[in-house]
Amino acid sequence: MKYLFVLLLAGVTAGAQVKKEQLNLMPWPQNVVVNDGNFTLTKNFKVNISGNPNPRIFGGVTRFLRRLDGRTGIFFEQGFITKLNEFPNAELQINCDKSGKIGLYEDESYSLDVKANKITIHATSDLGALHALETLLQLLQNDSKSFYFPVSQISDFPRFTWRGLMLDASRHFQPVDVVKRNIDGLAAMKMNVFHWHLVDDQGWRIETKKHPKLIELASDGLYYTQEEIRNIVKYADERGILIVPEIDVPGHGSAILTAYPEIGSKVITLTGGTSEKNIQGTAISTYGIERNAGIFTPTLDPSNPKTYKILSELFDEICPLFPGDYFHIGGDENEGKDWDANPKIQEFKKKHNLKTNHELQTYFTMQLAPMLKKHGKQLMGWEEILTKDLSKEAIVHSWRGPNEGVAAGQSLVDAVKKGYKTVLSNGYYIDLMYPVASHYLNDPMPKGADLSAEEKARILGGEATMWTELTTPTTIDSRIWPRTAAIAERLWSAETVTDLASMRKRLDNVSFRLEELGLTHIRNKDVILRNITNNQNIELINEFSNVCEPLKGYTRNKGGTEYQMYSPFTLFADACTPDAKESLAFNDAVTQYLANKTEDNKAKVASFFNKWISVNKGLIDLSANAPLVQPILPLSKKLSDASQELLLVLDNKSTLKPADLKSLIEQCNTKDHADVELSVYESLKKLI
Repeated sequence: MKYLFVLLLAGVTAGAQVKKEQLNLMPWPQNVVVNDGNFTLTKNFKVNISGNPNPRIFGGVTRFLRRLDGRTGIFFEQGFITKLNEFPNAELQINCDKSGKIGLYEDESYSLDVKANKITIHATSDLGALHALETLLQLLQNDSKSFYFPVSQISDFPRFTWRGLMLDASRHFQPVDVVKRNIDGLAAMKMNVFHWHLVDDQGWRIETKKHPKLIELASDGLYYTQEEIRNIVKYADERGILIVPEIDVPGHGSAILTAYPEIGSKVITLTGGTSEKNIQGTAISTYGIERNAGIFTPTLDPSNPKTYKILSELFDEICPLFPGDYFHIGGDENEGKDWDANPKIQEFKKKHNLKTNHELQTYFTMQLAPMLKKHGKQLMGWEEILTKDLSKEAIVHSWRGPNEGVAAGQSLVDAVKKGYKTVLSNGYYIDLMYPVASHYLNDPMPKGADLSAEEKARILGGEATMWTELTTPTTIDSRIWPRTAAIAERLWSAETVTDLASMRKRLDNVSFRLEELGLTHIRNKDVILRNITNNQNIELINEFSNVCEPLKGYTRNKGGTEYQMYSPFTLFADACTPDAKESLAFNDAVTQYLANKTEDNKAKVASFFNKWISVNKGLIDLSANAPLVQPILPLSKKLSDASQELLLVLDNKSTLKPADLKSLIEQCNTKDHADVELSVYESLKKLI
């Protein structure tokens, strides 16, 4: 009888109506209505496309079907979509008014209407239809026997037109498959800009036919061929993604100047016998590819005509590879030390009435604008390019904040008030390992700023920023995802969508679903842990990783020299991620216990302590045959010691003096072991 009741209950649960708050939609649409009833999937499910879309819609719908049958295991009869009006009676009807243009300000809106026997998508352009298909995939539900979409109506559009990810392929080269799978991730999250940072001190990554020395001397053989770039641009176009390339000049110039030292600003002093001679424009190289992280002095010479000749030739060759309207020239972190030390450049400044290095850099930047405009490109640069003489056509990329001594959002406000369009990255630096909440609650529209409607319209949106000094192809996905999905929601959804609990719940589901695109942010953790444990059982070290996070900011790489670009990134810190899974659960348990000290709530807290004591013992055993486990043992012991004493505190049996107990907990706040920190420290403090 008991089993019959369970079966009956299961049947009732399976037929229960899905509520709006149960949906795992991300970014959350502008308008969602859920009604009674479901559309149940069968193998007869087909799609029909009508209207006047771009041909990219055919590939988009085909990929939608493959992801859908991959999730459901249903052998759909429809294979590849190749033409319009192929199945007029299909259950999913997609209508697009026009062909979408890749770029800003295109209409990306859509409406999605799910009825019990028919699904309809209408979009102005095929770009909106692609977004609608992502939403439909996220709507998918199941019971014990079938898969279905809840009857619902959704109307949706993005809040900002620029919703991007910057990926640095210079510090650590990211192969084609890494780029493509992350473009797929962007499309799944309705993002539309891929900012490709291709040149920096650590490497030049673009094949150049006219200037082969750049890849011969400054790439370590790691670069994208022009054919690979064209292929990636086409791949992105098919998914509605604009690619914005970046060549960082005039600073961050080590790689360029390794190949062309004669356009560098450094004064070379040759000593011969008793005489010294300053040589400007020499071809003798005093530059080399940088192997460390940080800010370096090599800078292009803005007074040398050859500098502009080479850059113009490079733009002539590179711009045609990228059909989009924007080209990022960097322009950041030029300290100007080599300019200050160069008499020829100082004389040039006087001649052109340039009082500061900032004005000199603006002079340099404005020489590039017509080179790019010739190819239909609009110049974009990091916020250091902004001066009174900068062309109003330039886009200012805001990146500095409190860490750089600038009030949050201030540089963005300054740019729009001076008449410039701007994109926000400050607060979206995902390489800093900050928690997802800090990104999610960071809005491109500054709070409290007195901006006119015209000034607000100049805020194009935002961009997650992934620098790769500490990131390899094995770990990069775990640094980008799933936090970038939360940033995508901030850039797409209404300003009022800010519930952290809802975001976390939906993000867990989205993170799992991103795996179907080939993203490795979940699976590669086990790859690293198996290496650390010497292929022993990883269960215990995985448990410990769930309460540890990589050191935040740039503190992991002290002075930018602890790790070189060729150092191993296969360590415990590389397996750990922000928002350590168990720390959130432990904090909830502590909060519940302190609010209501029942035996059940006490037992929940105690279960964590008992687990961490057991984990510490297991890690000691693992380390007998795994040297890479050794660095985490001191930290594990500190957590175990605190856990043992806190078990006594819970039972009012602790004999430690309050100061000694506090000291024991404070030891869990150390950042001296394995480049990680315990993410449960703040919750531990609450218990004392």
